[in-house]
Amino acid sequence: MTTTLNMVKTGKYANDKIIGVRHVQCILCFFCLSLAYAWRVNLSVALVAMSGPSNATEANATLDSSEEAAEVDQLFSFTESEKSYMLSSFFWGYIVTQVPGGYIAQRYGAKMLLMVGLVACAILTLLTPLSLKLGGWQALCVVRVLEGLTQGAVHPATHSLLAKWAPANERGMLATICYTGAQFGTIMMLATSGFIADSFAGWPGIFYFGGICGFVWVLLWWIFAASTPEEHKRITREELKFIEETRSVGKMQDARKMAPTPWGSIFTSMPFLSLLVVHCTHMWGFWTLLTQIPSYMKNIYSIDIKSSSLLSSLPYTVMMILSFFFVWLSKVLQNNKSISTSFNRKFFNSVGHWIPMLSLIGLGYVPQENSVLAVVLLTLTVGISAATYLGFQVNHIDLSPNYAGTLMGITNAAANVMSGLAPLAVGQIVKHPENVSEWRTVFFVAAFFYFIGNLLFVVFGRTDIQKWDTPDMVDEESIEAGLPLAGDKTRQPIPIANGKS
Repeated sequence: MTTTLNMVKTGKYANDKIIGVRHVQCILCFFCLSLAYAWRVNLSVALVAMSGPSNATEANATLDSSEEAAEVDQLFSFTESEKSYMLSSFFWGYIVTQVPGGYIAQRYGAKMLLMVGLVACAILTLLTPLSLKLGGWQALCVVRVLEGLTQGAVHPATHSLLAKWAPANERGMLATICYTGAQFGTIMMLATSGFIADSFAGWPGIFYFGGICGFVWVLLWWIFAASTPEEHKRITREELKFIEETRSVGKMQDARKMAPTPWGSIFTSMPFLSLLVVHCTHMWGFWTLLTQIPSYMKNIYSIDIKSSSLLSSLPYTVMMILSFFFVWLSKVLQNNKSISTSFNRKFFNSVGHWIPMLSLIGLGYVPQENSVLAVVLLTLTVGISAATYLGFQVNHIDLSPNYAGTLMGITNAAANVMSGLAPLAVGQIVKHPENVSEWRTVFFVAAFFYFIGNLLFVVFGRTDIQKWDTPDMVDEESIEAGLPLAGDKTRQPIPIANGKS
């Protein structure tokens, strides 16, 4: 163990190759999350292109009678309530497969689970325009529910994969590579969907292009991915040894021999319950903005679809850039040995929640004629939430490396109940989309959730491995390795690479 730690410090393993097999896995996960989020977001912008009598009038002005009839077939008049049902329906299926997905990935591996899920979702994405044409908005809701079912395992499986592939001293960077894919997919969809809708393919092209990209990813994943380093055929012995001996500060159980999931201990753990609450409140605020930005920008600031899609992608571009800035800042703070991992997690989570809380409140009072200030505040609200990647979003692995996938499944399932309720709440609050005071109420509710969730995480959140992570062996193994136990303030972790575990 000491020899391995010395090799980590000197970089003998880690720096032999600039890009190792472990980095390839994370790059593939980056594009997996890119597709997953692009498929979630596509409807929020496509709705602007496919609905509204003003759109039909403008389109028909330059068409002959036969072309006009074809175009009208592709335009729909939806009420705000119907739109809210369509936007939220994805989450009705998404929450169902979270916990089962985490368990399957944890027990049997993430590779096949992600591959099957994304193939199914790619097919459903291709079928979206046909479902709307044949069955109306109700049929589209059914397709979105099924898409949610196929994507439920994405986050739990990614967490499970990271627990197997990520050395402890690289966890922040590798996790950031994976999860910034969500921002990239959002950026690409919001920035390009308007142009696709205005092309010869029309708004259905948004779904066709996304579905085709999914099949390209599946082929690359099948060739280059593996659930664990031990299963990968192209990994070098040096990299395999490096990962095996440094991927976790705790004891990794053999998936085939893992103890039953300690459900009782998990649901009576205050650190886990605070993590559950902060994840829920975060997702309310985040998905309120994600699904409503195109509509808000159109109705309040009269920005057309091209401008709206480009401006809507700006916050997520900033979020992706700030993700790597916060990783660098975290490393700087970790090099200061007086700053604990717990402080690090809570500091970044506070930055990612309470600054957006303040900017959301300010957003509610931006005059309608001041679109520039609105864009600045939206960008700040969404972009700076990237700090949570160093906060609650990696806390599952802190608490339990062995059950990280299951923990993510639990919290993400609960959090996405909030994600599904958020568009419905907007539909109930915003009866007149041009009414600024109604949108102000939406932003105030999101700000309140940001405040409460982070407050509980700061008070009750922890970063030490919980005893229930390896119930039969954690005390013996942790004592032998000199690792901290849950609730033990006297023992310090073995420093790895940068002076922190």
